[in-house]
Amino acid sequence: MQLPIQSQSTLYTEPWEADATVDDLVEIARTADRTGFHYLASCDHVAIPRRLADAMSTIWYDPVATLSFLAGVTERVLLMSHVAVVGLRHPLATAKQYATLDHLSGGRLILGVGAGHVPEEFEALGVDFARRGPLLDETIDALKAALGPEEYPEFKGERFAFAGLGQRPRPAQERVPVWVGGSSPAAVRRAALKGDGWLPQGDPREEMPARLARIKALRAEAGLAAPFTFGALTEPLYIGEPGWHVGRRTLTGSPDALADSLRAYGAMGVHQLQVRFRSRSRAELTDQMAAFAADVAPHLA
Repeated sequence: MQLPIQSQSTLYTEPWEADATVDDLVEIARTADRTGFHYLASCDHVAIPRRLADAMSTIWYDPVATLSFLAGVTERVLLMSHVAVVGLRHPLATAKQYATLDHLSGGRLILGVGAGHVPEEFEALGVDFARRGPLLDETIDALKAALGPEEYPEFKGERFAFAGLGQRPRPAQERVPVWVGGSSPAAVRRAALKGDGWLPQGDPREEMPARLARIKALRAEAGLAAPFTFGALTEPLYIGEPGWHVGRRTLTGSPDALADSLRAYGAMGVHQLQVRFRSRSRAELTDQMAAFAADVAPHLA
């Protein structure tokens, strides 16, 4: 699941998050850790322009700082950037941050990357927004080199080149997995050819099989046979009968009914589900998480 509190876009945030505290964030992370969630994810925006602030808010925690902090209060749950706009930064700087995070957490990083969508953010940092796609492609290649096992990584591309520059600590993992987020044709192609996994961006269920088939076809054409993780973002969930308005798209009902609905993703070929729960407080959210882990997740295999 993606962490609440750390990003507060009006598209998905709950009212109680506006006054949430660090203690709330810690308890949610510990609940995920204790109940067996696979990963926690944190978003990435450097700065939000005024024209978008009403919809997006300006509350966007830094993913490296947030995930590093939560690594210290959890033990097993994986830590993912969903997604890091890595084109905004030099890949050596990004590699230094995420290699340290992976080292400190004992190898729990999943590096989720995406192209970004806020022009003013790119302009403020001196990055060409119009060229963000090719920039991301090269940045992924550079990051794979920089996050590998070599103390002195080497890379040479059109925009970036480095050699003879040592970076330690190295990641705890021999190979940090890179998942690509996004559902545009370019993002799907990027995921297929450069990623170890794919996370869509709000695709309706009925569109998922075609996206998965496209990625499989692109990988087959390129002769890529390495393991690949297909992800999906589910509809909002509420286990039980809510007794309050949770939105028409929210899946509600008994654990059996929810498990039956979510198994449809597995039938499509999806490997992992990113879930989000409707809630009116931290307590209600952690109760929902615990109920899902105990009563729904075991029936999804």
